[in-house]
Amino acid sequence: MIKYRNIYTDRLIIRHFTIDDLDDFLCIMKDEVVNEFLPWFPLQTRLEAQQMLENSFLNTYKNTESFRYAICLKDDNRAIGYVNLANNESYDFGYGLRKEYWHQGIVSEAAKAVLDIIKTSSVPFITATHDVKNMHSGNVMKKIGMEYKYSYEEVVQPKNTKVIFRMYQLNFDDSDYVYKKYWDQHPHFIEDIK
Repeated sequence: MIKYRNIYTDRLIIRHFTIDDLDDFLCIMKDEVVNEFLPWFPLQTRLEAQQMLENSFLNTYKNTESFRYAICLKDDNRAIGYVNLANNESYDFGYGLRKEYWHQGIVSEAAKAVLDIIKTSSVPFITATHDVKNMHSGNVMKKIGMEYKYSYEEVVQPKNTKVIFRMYQLNFDDSDYVYKKYWDQHPHFIEDIK
């Protein structure tokens, strides 16, 4: 069993969200640019933010292997982003960050620190997907050691938008296992990714 603890890096405190983070969480989740490539529409109200914060983060902390964190700068410990791992068969690894902090290596720094904890758990691998138009997200996946496996096309709900996703994976053992649920469910292909 993994006991929760805050994670500290050179610049960051990576910790569980609390209800006191509601306004900062809303700031992240209401930004149209930050959420452009995510499947949900940007949030509009504090009530929507509270429901998402509770359902996607706070309620998961009862699970001893919940890897869902707020990204905070050390100088004020306020949430500017998040890193999370889905608690299902895909082990989907996700992240988001307020746009004024983009291109500073903050998500990569936080993701690497969280991965160090995940590697000590029973999680065998992680996957992550990004819209082909969102190259910056793909760059984070590469920086943390994930490898491109395949691409697939999906109509994303609730936006009802056709998207081509690239699927990356990182195994925590020496296996060459590839998670193929998206491959099996959607039209797919392999790109020549450099």
